[in-house]
Amino acid sequence: MKLSDLIERLGGTLAQGSPDHRLRGVTSPSRAGANDIVFAEDSASAEDALASKAGAVVLRKGLVGSYPAAKCVVETPQPRLWFARAAKLLKPALPVGGVHPSAVIGSKVQLGEDVTIGPCAVIEDNAHVGARTRIEAGAVIGRCVDIGDYCHIHPRAVLYPGTTLGNWVVVHAGAVLGADGFGYVRNPQNGAYTQFPQQGTLVIEDEVEIGANTTIDRGALAETRIRRGVKIDNLVHVGHNCDIGEDVILVALTGISGSSTVGKSAVLAGQVGIGDHAHVAPGVILGGQSGVFNGKTAAAEPGTVLYGTPARPLKQVLREQAVLARLAKRSKPSDRSN
Repeated sequence: MKLSDLIERLGGTLAQGSPDHRLRGVTSPSRAGANDIVFAEDSASAEDALASKAGAVVLRKGLVGSYPAAKCVVETPQPRLWFARAAKLLKPALPVGGVHPSAVIGSKVQLGEDVTIGPCAVIEDNAHVGARTRIEAGAVIGRCVDIGDYCHIHPRAVLYPGTTLGNWVVVHAGAVLGADGFGYVRNPQNGAYTQFPQQGTLVIEDEVEIGANTTIDRGALAETRIRRGVKIDNLVHVGHNCDIGEDVILVALTGISGSSTVGKSAVLAGQVGIGDHAHVAPGVILGGQSGVFNGKTAAAEPGTVLYGTPARPLKQVLREQAVLARLAKRSKPSDRSN
Protein backbone atom coordinates (compact mmCIF):
# COMPACT_ATOMS: atom_id res chain seq x y z
CA MET A 1 0.00 0.00 0.00
CA LYS A 2 1.25 3.50 -0.80
CA LEU A 3 2.03 5.82 2.09
CA SER A 4 -0.33 8.39 0.57
CA ASP A 5 -3.18 5.85 0.77
CA LEU A 6 -2.55 5.33 4.47
CA ILE A 7 -2.49 9.07 5.13
CA GLU A 8 -5.70 9.52 3.18
CA ARG A 9 -7.45 6.93 5.37
CA LEU A 10 -5.80 7.65 8.73
CA GLY A 11 -4.95 11.36 8.58
CA GLY A 12 -1.62 12.86 9.51
CA THR A 13 0.83 15.00 7.57
CA LEU A 14 3.62 13.78 5.32
CA ALA A 15 6.48 15.94 6.66
CA GLN A 16 9.14 14.37 4.46
CA GLY A 17 9.53 11.70 1.81
CA SER A 18 7.66 10.32 -1.17
CA PRO A 19 3.88 9.74 -0.93
CA ASP A 20 4.36 6.86 -3.39
CA HIS A 21 6.62 4.87 -1.06
CA ARG A 22 5.17 1.37 -0.73
CA LEU A 23 4.72 -0.28 2.66
CA ARG A 24 4.00 -3.88 3.60
CA GLY A 25 3.65 -3.86 7.40
CA VAL A 26 4.57 -2.51 10.82
CA THR A 27 7.36 -3.65 13.12
CA SER A 28 9.93 -2.54 15.71
CA PRO A 29 12.96 -0.39 14.77
CA SER A 30 15.39 -3.28 15.30
CA ARG A 31 13.58 -5.45 12.75
CA ALA A 32 12.46 -2.82 10.25
CA GLY A 33 13.22 -2.76 6.56
CA ALA A 34 12.62 -0.33 3.74
CA ASN A 35 8.96 -1.35 3.40
CA ASP A 36 8.07 -1.19 7.10
CA ILE A 37 6.62 1.49 9.38
CA VAL A 38 7.81 2.21 12.92
CA PHE A 39 6.52 4.77 15.44
CA ALA A 40 7.91 6.93 18.25
CA GLU A 41 6.27 8.71 21.18
CA ASP A 42 9.24 10.41 22.87
CA SER A 43 12.64 11.82 21.95
CA ALA A 44 14.60 8.68 22.82
CA SER A 45 12.39 6.35 20.80
CA ALA A 46 12.35 8.88 17.95
CA GLU A 47 16.12 8.71 17.67
CA ASP A 48 15.99 4.90 17.46
CA ALA A 49 13.17 4.98 14.92
CA LEU A 50 14.85 7.55 12.67
CA ALA A 51 18.17 5.67 12.83
CA SER A 52 16.51 2.40 11.83
CA LYS A 53 16.19 0.98 8.33
CA ALA A 54 12.42 1.59 8.35
CA GLY A 55 11.03 3.20 5.24
CA ALA A 56 8.58 5.35 7.23
CA VAL A 57 8.44 6.74 10.77
CA VAL A 58 5.32 8.02 12.52
CA LEU A 59 5.77 10.56 15.32
CA ARG A 60 4.49 13.81 16.80
CA LYS A 61 5.42 17.14 15.25
CA GLY A 62 8.32 18.83 17.02
CA LEU A 63 9.60 15.69 18.72
CA VAL A 64 13.04 16.09 17.08
CA GLY A 65 14.74 19.02 15.38
CA SER A 66 15.39 17.46 11.96
CA TYR A 67 14.84 14.27 10.00
CA PRO A 68 17.40 12.15 8.13
CA ALA A 69 17.38 12.66 4.38
CA ALA A 70 15.29 10.27 2.29
CA LYS A 71 13.34 9.03 5.33
CA CYS A 72 9.55 9.16 5.01
CA VAL A 73 8.10 10.86 8.09
CA VAL A 74 4.43 11.15 9.05
CA GLU A 75 3.48 13.61 11.78
CA THR A 76 0.35 12.98 13.80
CA PRO A 77 -0.82 13.89 17.33
CA GLN A 78 -1.26 10.20 18.29
CA PRO A 79 1.45 8.13 16.61
CA ARG A 80 0.70 4.92 18.54
CA LEU A 81 -2.96 5.00 17.46
CA TRP A 82 -2.01 5.81 13.86
CA PHE A 83 0.48 2.92 13.91
CA ALA A 84 -2.11 0.47 15.28
CA ARG A 85 -4.65 1.44 12.65
CA ALA A 86 -2.05 1.18 9.91
CA ALA A 87 -1.23 -2.34 11.10
CA LYS A 88 -4.83 -3.40 10.49
CA LEU A 89 -4.87 -1.91 6.99
CA LEU A 90 -1.56 -3.52 6.04
CA LYS A 91 -2.28 -6.95 7.49
CA PRO A 92 -2.86 -9.43 4.65
CA ALA A 93 -6.40 -10.74 4.49
CA LEU A 94 -6.78 -14.44 5.25
CA PRO A 95 -7.87 -16.46 2.22
CA VAL A 96 -11.47 -17.56 1.98
CA GLY A 97 -11.51 -21.31 2.56
CA GLY A 98 -15.15 -22.23 2.10
CA VAL A 99 -16.61 -25.11 4.11
CA HIS A 100 -14.12 -27.85 5.02
CA PRO A 101 -15.33 -31.37 4.15
CA SER A 102 -15.04 -32.50 7.79
CA ALA A 103 -17.22 -29.66 9.14
CA VAL A 104 -20.73 -30.60 10.33
CA ILE A 105 -23.44 -28.23 9.10
CA GLY A 106 -26.98 -28.63 10.49
CA SER A 107 -30.28 -28.07 8.76
CA LYS A 108 -31.53 -24.60 7.77
CA VAL A 109 -28.13 -23.04 8.49
CA GLN A 110 -27.63 -19.72 6.69
CA LEU A 111 -24.08 -19.01 5.53
CA GLY A 112 -23.23 -15.57 4.20
CA GLU A 113 -20.99 -14.77 1.27
CA ASP A 114 -17.32 -15.84 1.49
CA VAL A 115 -17.68 -17.64 4.83
CA THR A 116 -14.87 -19.95 5.98
CA ILE A 117 -15.69 -23.02 8.11
CA GLY A 118 -12.62 -24.91 9.35
CA PRO A 119 -12.00 -28.64 9.92
CA CYS A 120 -14.30 -30.42 12.38
CA ALA A 121 -16.25 -27.27 13.20
CA VAL A 122 -19.92 -27.82 14.07
CA ILE A 123 -22.71 -25.44 13.04
CA GLU A 124 -26.00 -26.59 14.54
CA ASP A 125 -29.53 -26.20 13.12
CA ASN A 126 -30.93 -22.75 12.24
CA ALA A 127 -27.70 -20.90 12.95
CA HIS A 128 -26.74 -17.86 10.90
CA VAL A 129 -23.17 -16.94 9.97
CA GLY A 130 -22.61 -13.54 8.33
CA ALA A 131 -20.52 -12.60 5.31
CA ARG A 132 -16.71 -13.00 5.44
CA THR A 133 -16.88 -14.57 8.90
CA ARG A 134 -14.38 -17.30 9.80
CA ILE A 135 -15.21 -20.29 12.01
CA GLU A 136 -11.94 -22.07 12.78
CA ALA A 137 -11.21 -25.73 13.48
CA GLY A 138 -13.25 -27.46 16.16
CA ALA A 139 -15.44 -24.50 17.06
CA VAL A 140 -19.04 -25.29 18.01
CA ILE A 141 -21.87 -22.93 17.05
CA GLY A 142 -25.12 -23.86 18.79
CA ARG A 143 -28.69 -23.91 17.52
CA CYS A 144 -30.10 -20.59 16.35
CA VAL A 145 -26.88 -18.70 17.12
CA ASP A 146 -26.66 -15.50 15.07
CA ILE A 147 -23.17 -14.36 14.04
CA GLY A 148 -22.68 -11.10 12.15
CA ASP A 149 -20.34 -10.12 9.32
CA TYR A 150 -16.52 -10.15 9.43
CA CYS A 151 -16.33 -12.10 12.70
CA HIS A 152 -13.50 -14.46 13.59
CA ILE A 153 -14.24 -17.45 15.82
CA HIS A 154 -10.96 -19.12 16.75
CA PRO A 155 -10.42 -22.87 17.29
CA ARG A 156 -12.49 -24.73 19.89
CA ALA A 157 -14.58 -21.76 20.94
CA VAL A 158 -18.14 -22.69 21.94
CA LEU A 159 -21.21 -20.52 21.37
CA TYR A 160 -24.27 -21.88 23.17
CA PRO A 161 -27.80 -21.56 21.77
CA GLY A 162 -29.28 -18.12 22.40
CA THR A 163 -26.05 -16.24 21.65
CA THR A 164 -25.94 -13.30 19.23
CA LEU A 165 -22.78 -11.68 17.87
CA GLY A 166 -22.65 -8.38 16.02
CA ASN A 167 -20.15 -7.48 13.29
CA TRP A 168 -16.36 -7.54 13.54
CA VAL A 169 -16.37 -9.65 16.72
CA VAL A 170 -13.29 -11.72 17.58
CA VAL A 171 -13.64 -14.76 19.87
CA HIS A 172 -10.34 -16.38 20.76
CA ALA A 173 -9.62 -20.06 21.30
CA GLY A 174 -11.41 -21.90 24.06
CA ALA A 175 -13.84 -19.10 24.95
CA VAL A 176 -17.33 -20.24 26.03
CA LEU A 177 -20.21 -17.86 25.36
CA GLY A 178 -23.76 -18.31 26.62
CA ALA A 179 -23.35 -21.10 29.19
CA ASP A 180 -25.74 -21.31 32.14
CA GLY A 181 -25.20 -18.77 34.87
CA PHE A 182 -24.39 -19.87 38.42
CA GLY A 183 -27.80 -19.38 40.03
CA TYR A 184 -29.35 -21.77 42.57
CA VAL A 185 -32.16 -21.70 45.11
CA ARG A 186 -31.56 -23.44 48.44
CA ASN A 187 -34.20 -25.53 50.20
CA PRO A 188 -33.85 -24.51 53.87
CA GLN A 189 -35.39 -27.78 55.07
CA ASN A 190 -32.79 -30.15 53.63
CA GLY A 191 -30.07 -27.84 52.26
CA ALA A 192 -30.50 -29.07 48.67
CA TYR A 193 -29.98 -26.67 45.78
CA THR A 194 -32.21 -26.29 42.72
CA GLN A 195 -31.00 -24.37 39.69
CA PHE A 196 -32.83 -21.12 39.04
CA PRO A 197 -33.92 -21.01 35.36
CA GLN A 198 -31.06 -20.06 33.04
CA GLN A 199 -32.98 -19.49 29.83
CA GLY A 200 -32.04 -15.95 28.84
CA THR A 201 -29.76 -14.78 26.05
CA LEU A 202 -26.31 -13.35 25.45
CA VAL A 203 -25.77 -10.39 23.13
CA ILE A 204 -22.27 -9.39 21.99
CA GLU A 205 -22.34 -6.09 20.11
CA ASP A 206 -20.05 -4.89 17.29
CA GLU A 207 -16.24 -4.73 17.51
CA VAL A 208 -15.92 -6.75 20.72
CA GLU A 209 -12.84 -8.91 21.27
CA ILE A 210 -13.02 -11.83 23.71
CA GLY A 211 -9.82 -13.45 24.97
CA ALA A 212 -8.86 -17.11 25.11
CA ASN A 213 -10.64 -19.28 27.70
CA THR A 214 -12.91 -16.43 28.78
CA THR A 215 -16.48 -17.34 29.77
CA ILE A 216 -19.59 -15.17 29.53
CA ASP A 217 -22.90 -16.55 30.85
CA ARG A 218 -26.33 -16.08 29.32
CA GLY A 219 -28.99 -14.17 31.23
CA ALA A 220 -31.15 -16.02 33.70
CA LEU A 221 -34.54 -14.80 32.45
CA ALA A 222 -33.48 -11.79 30.36
CA GLU A 223 -30.07 -11.10 28.77
CA THR A 224 -26.40 -10.57 29.37
CA ARG A 225 -25.06 -7.79 27.12
CA ILE A 226 -21.51 -6.89 26.13
CA ARG A 227 -21.69 -3.53 24.41
CA ARG A 228 -19.82 -2.14 21.41
CA GLY A 229 -16.05 -2.00 21.50
CA VAL A 230 -15.47 -3.94 24.74
CA LYS A 231 -12.05 -5.63 24.91
CA ILE A 232 -11.79 -8.68 27.16
CA ASP A 233 -8.50 -10.36 28.05
CA ASN A 234 -7.89 -14.08 28.57
CA LEU A 235 -9.39 -15.98 31.52
CA VAL A 236 -12.10 -13.46 32.40
CA HIS A 237 -15.53 -14.47 33.70
CA VAL A 238 -18.71 -12.41 33.26
CA GLY A 239 -21.75 -13.75 35.11
CA HIS A 240 -25.41 -13.84 34.08
CA ASN A 241 -27.50 -10.69 33.61
CA CYS A 242 -24.46 -8.42 33.48
CA ASP A 243 -24.32 -5.30 31.31
CA ILE A 244 -20.82 -4.25 30.25
CA GLY A 245 -20.73 -0.73 28.77
CA GLU A 246 -19.12 0.46 25.56
CA ASP A 247 -15.32 0.48 25.27
CA VAL A 248 -14.77 -1.18 28.64
CA ILE A 249 -11.46 -3.00 29.25
CA LEU A 250 -11.50 -6.24 31.30
CA VAL A 251 -8.01 -7.57 32.08
CA ALA A 252 -7.06 -11.19 32.77
CA LEU A 253 -8.50 -13.10 35.75
CA THR A 254 -11.21 -10.50 36.40
CA GLY A 255 -14.48 -11.94 37.66
CA ILE A 256 -17.83 -10.14 37.51
CA SER A 257 -20.71 -11.67 39.44
CA GLY A 258 -24.29 -11.82 38.19
CA SER A 259 -26.54 -8.80 37.62
CA SER A 260 -23.67 -6.31 37.82
CA THR A 261 -23.03 -3.39 35.49
CA VAL A 262 -19.86 -1.70 34.30
CA GLY A 263 -20.13 1.81 32.88
CA LYS A 264 -18.80 3.04 29.55
CA SER A 265 -15.00 3.23 29.19
CA ALA A 266 -14.23 1.80 32.63
CA VAL A 267 -11.03 -0.23 33.05
CA LEU A 268 -10.85 -3.30 35.31
CA ALA A 269 -7.24 -4.40 35.80
CA GLY A 270 -6.05 -7.94 36.50
CA GLN A 271 -7.77 -10.07 39.15
CA VAL A 272 -10.47 -7.52 39.93
CA GLY A 273 -13.48 -9.02 41.68
CA ILE A 274 -16.98 -7.59 41.38
CA GLY A 275 -19.78 -8.84 43.66
CA ASP A 276 -23.33 -9.48 42.47
CA HIS A 277 -25.68 -6.55 41.80
CA ALA A 278 -22.69 -4.18 41.96
CA HIS A 279 -21.94 -1.23 39.69
CA VAL A 280 -18.75 0.32 38.36
CA ALA A 281 -19.25 3.91 37.27
CA PRO A 282 -18.28 5.10 33.75
CA GLY A 283 -14.60 5.83 33.21
CA VAL A 284 -13.45 4.48 36.57
CA ILE A 285 -10.16 2.56 36.69
CA LEU A 286 -10.00 -0.34 39.16
CA GLY A 287 -6.42 -1.30 40.00
CA GLY A 288 -5.27 -4.91 40.10
CA GLN A 289 -6.91 -7.15 42.71
CA SER A 290 -9.44 -4.47 43.65
CA GLY A 291 -12.87 -5.55 44.82
CA VAL A 292 -16.41 -4.17 44.89
CA PHE A 293 -18.78 -5.71 47.44
CA ASN A 294 -22.23 -7.09 46.59
CA GLY A 295 -24.72 -4.36 45.81
CA LYS A 296 -22.16 -1.55 46.10
CA THR A 297 -21.09 1.09 43.59
CA ALA A 298 -17.52 2.01 42.68
CA ALA A 299 -18.18 5.65 41.82
CA ALA A 300 -15.72 8.44 41.04
CA GLU A 301 -14.89 10.92 38.32
CA PRO A 302 -13.89 9.28 35.02
CA GLY A 303 -10.18 8.50 35.03
CA THR A 304 -10.00 8.11 38.81
CA VAL A 305 -7.97 5.12 39.97
CA LEU A 306 -9.60 3.06 42.71
CA TYR A 307 -7.68 0.37 44.53
CA GLY A 308 -8.07 -2.22 47.26
CA THR A 309 -11.10 -3.98 48.75
CA PRO A 310 -13.45 -2.27 49.08
CA ALA A 311 -12.25 -0.19 46.13
CA ARG A 312 -11.40 3.38 47.13
CA PRO A 313 -9.23 6.19 45.71
CA LEU A 314 -5.58 5.23 45.32
CA LYS A 315 -4.36 8.25 47.30
CA GLN A 316 -6.52 7.17 50.23
CA VAL A 317 -5.16 3.62 50.06
CA LEU A 318 -1.57 4.89 50.07
CA ARG A 319 -2.27 7.10 53.11
CA GLU A 320 -3.82 4.14 54.93
CA GLN A 321 -0.80 1.96 54.16
CA ALA A 322 1.57 4.66 55.43
CA VAL A 323 -0.39 4.92 58.70
CA LEU A 324 -0.36 1.15 59.15
CA ALA A 325 3.38 1.04 58.52
CA ARG A 326 3.98 3.69 61.21
CA LEU A 327 1.76 1.86 63.68
CA ALA A 328 3.59 -1.39 63.00
CA LYS A 329 6.92 0.25 63.76
CA ARG A 330 5.60 1.73 67.03
CA SER A 331 4.17 -1.58 68.19
CA LYS A 332 7.32 -3.60 67.45
CA PRO A 333 8.55 -5.08 70.74
CA SER A 334 12.00 -3.86 71.80
CA ASP A 335 14.81 -6.34 72.12
CA ARG A 336 15.22 -7.53 75.71
CA SER A 337 18.20 -9.34 77.14
CA ASN A 338 17.50 -12.53 79.10
